[in-house]
Amino acid sequence: MNTIAIIGGGASGLMAALFAARAGSNVTIYEHNNNVGKKILASGNGRCNIINTTASHEDYAGVDPQFVTYVLKQLSFAYFEQFCHSIGLLLDIKEDGRCYPLSNEAKSVLIALKSAVSGMGVKIITDSKVTAITKHDSYFNVQTNHDKQRYNKVLIATGSEAAPQLGATTDGYSFARSLGHEIIPTYPSLVQLHLNSKNHHKMAGVKTTAKVSLIIDGKVKEKVVGDILFANYGISGLAILDISQKASYALMHQQRVSITLNFLPRYDKTTLINTIEKLFASVPKHDVHTALCGLIPAKIATYLLEDTAIKNTTVSALNLKEIKKIAHLIGEWKFEVIDTHGFKHAEVSGGGVSTVQVNNKTMESKLIEGLYFAGEVLDIVGRRGGYNFNFAWASGMIAGKEMGKSHSTIEYSSKRKYP
Repeated sequence: MNTIAIIGGGASGLMAALFAARAGSNVTIYEHNNNVGKKILASGNGRCNIINTTASHEDYAGVDPQFVTYVLKQLSFAYFEQFCHSIGLLLDIKEDGRCYPLSNEAKSVLIALKSAVSGMGVKIITDSKVTAITKHDSYFNVQTNHDKQRYNKVLIATGSEAAPQLGATTDGYSFARSLGHEIIPTYPSLVQLHLNSKNHHKMAGVKTTAKVSLIIDGKVKEKVVGDILFANYGISGLAILDISQKASYALMHQQRVSITLNFLPRYDKTTLINTIEKLFASVPKHDVHTALCGLIPAKIATYLLEDTAIKNTTVSALNLKEIKKIAHLIGEWKFEVIDTHGFKHAEVSGGGVSTVQVNNKTMESKLIEGLYFAGEVLDIVGRRGGYNFNFAWASGMIAGKEMGKSHSTIEYSSKRKYP
């Protein structure tokens, strides 16, 4: 009997377990939490953005984002939808490519997966922390805080260190490293940013829409329009999460990072100046702050005006140079980014097990026969919008199918059979 240990009961681990069990293997999932799928339940604010119909390698980052190309092709959306139907899960497909369970509840996804896995005879051991994985000639020993068991194959699907409050750890990296695999330095992604300014904390709680430009070492690297939310530590919001991967990666490499905020992206510079002039001309007795409140949120107007060093006089007293200065800050208010809000608040993590040492056609290690990887433990991180689940489902499916086969077909590195 082909015996398989899956370390981690998240999206990729559950997917792999199901496909390996369908192939007739004896599968055991080890989960150190008291239940599997905790991140599934927390995803999408409890709704679970389960997949994105538009995913391609351009939606991912890592040393080799092209690694995902073959992986994603094995799980087309049509195939995934059919799979979901087979386990009793219907989908709500949005126009932008995002998909949710029709119930609009993440719990539906976990219930369907867990039921399917259990129905195939997969053994799920919770509250069981794996402490070591060792390879011997033809088998692996999996040591837990309770006992030690022997398996033909092992899948490391432990996820990343993002969201430790949900049980995330660095264990997967430790296991991989102990078996000879390189770990690419990790960093938080889809995460809020810390700012160095005298004003951001005074605007805490203010939410608005803005065009956010990410600047790294003086060069604009990304532009996103979306909601932003000022906080005591800095800034949040969907637009910030969207630029956070590049920002976090740059910070890790000690690069200079800043953002500019354009609160009225619908206007070009000339149109904005003209609009402000007309507004001020229509209310000549208003003070500047009161007039600006007709354009941007009041608290933002307060501290933006403070940054211009223009006195809060009547608008009729302003000259064109001062109006241009106000327009400039409304369209390009710059803030220095000094840190992220950390792994605790990150949705995912960049970095991880080097994909150079993993075969993307099988998800098997190129160094250790019978060792597999899937999901976020690998050096692949996706954009916001369901893309990380795309990779988790696809890589887990491939690993499960391959582990379910009686014999491996991969060529191994001659440099290292096992440690």
